[in-house]
Amino acid sequence: MTAVLEIEGLRKSYRSRRRGTRNALDGFDMWVEPGQVHGFLGPNGSGKTTTLRTLLGLIRPDGGRMRLLGHEVPADLSAVTGRVGAIVESPQFFPHFTARETLSLLATAGQVRSSRTDEVLELVGLRDRSRERVKTYSLGMKQRLAVASALLKEPRLLILDEPANGLDPGGIREMRALMRNLSDAGTTVLLSSHILAEIQLICDSVTIISLGRRVAFGPVEKVLAAHSAGTVRVRLEVVADLPAASEALTRAGFRVTREPDHLMLAGVEKAAMVTRLLAGQGLYVSELVWVDADLESVFLELTATAPAPGQSRQVDQSAKPAAVGPSSTGGWGS
Repeated sequence: MTAVLEIEGLRKSYRSRRRGTRNALDGFDMWVEPGQVHGFLGPNGSGKTTTLRTLLGLIRPDGGRMRLLGHEVPADLSAVTGRVGAIVESPQFFPHFTARETLSLLATAGQVRSSRTDEVLELVGLRDRSRERVKTYSLGMKQRLAVASALLKEPRLLILDEPANGLDPGGIREMRALMRNLSDAGTTVLLSSHILAEIQLICDSVTIISLGRRVAFGPVEKVLAAHSAGTVRVRLEVVADLPAASEALTRAGFRVTREPDHLMLAGVEKAAMVTRLLAGQGLYVSELVWVDADLESVFLELTATAPAPGQSRQVDQSAKPAAVGPSSTGGWGS
């Protein structure tokens, strides 16, 4: 299947007299299939925004290859800009214009049919307030307007950087439904967000980046499954016995995390091993439950310490991108 977005070996460094050289992207790879909602995750400073800005021709990389909708970028960026909508960081609008005026101007500039303005206002829930000046809008309403502007061109690829920023729970749910509907209609959505519960709910697949390198990628359920195996929660009949139980389990080779009223164990193959070991120490279990990891816990585990170069944790090998050619720095715009 031809990818909507392909990145191979992307590198970008920043240099300063005070801090020296910092690698924002260090051989980063990414692959997004058509029709998916794909989550792009990473802590602050991990390289997410640098990646998105580089894809859109706003930053010149030091090396690597990129393709959008089958076209090399930035060399062929002009061939795909009409089919890509994007919000990167906080968008800015003229404060004294209304939402309708803002979108009408953008539609005219982009040679988009005028009726599209009403369609996107309806899609993002701004139709009833479209004649109010943008300066009166809340942060969440401005975010809706930004999404509307990205949808004007009816893009095949929609890139959204923190689209739920400033939205209340109802607005987040509406945004989730909008992205799902767009995906069902054939639009590919690349979503960057810190709301990991939302990513787990809506995304088909994810890429996790840390320190400029990919540390995991693949379908959400496979990423979670790879980090759920062997994790159990243990409660004891006597809470005061937790320190002794933790020490005994650690000596036995389990990875133990102490909580106020229970223990979390990783690396468990058989539950009976835990109960038998503790009973031998006179410590008795009142609850032992296998625990499924959520995306937040996996994210924190993977980004706590990034792997060395060449050791990225690839979850789904079938989703690995094919090579797109040797690394090149030729043809980048300034």
